[in-house]
Amino acid sequence: MRDLRNDRMRRAGVREERLRATAGLRSSSTLSSWRGLSGRRYIVGVHPLELNELLEVTDAVILAVHRDEGGTGHVVDSVLAGAEPSTETRTRWLERVQERGASELHIHRLADTEARRREILADLRENADHAS
Repeated sequence: MRDLRNDRMRRAGVREERLRATAGLRSSSTLSSWRGLSGRRYIVGVHPLELNELLEVTDAVILAVHRDEGGTGHVVDSVLAGAEPSTETRTRWLERVQERGASELHIHRLADTEARRREILADLRENADHAS
């Protein structure tokens, strides 16, 4: 039974799942979660799509997200944030995702190693060959 459920989750693809525990809170828009291809769930902080915000992020997985008219989030691109941010590299990435319609940064900071962050990044990429 568990294998069937996991198989259904994999077929469903990467998707945002709002946190039910924060539904009644005023600040609920600052937290969300994403379900990866593996079926695992990753809690993220939701931030404005701004360079200053992006430059402060280290050791994390970053999703650039477009929210459609119905409020559904779609990953435009995803990257790893290392320990020492490069202003030039992050500026170019931010410009690229803005051109592709991103309006929010979703940041997962709970992975404690580079290897774990790479696993999460791969899990949250719908098409690993296409993502940059």
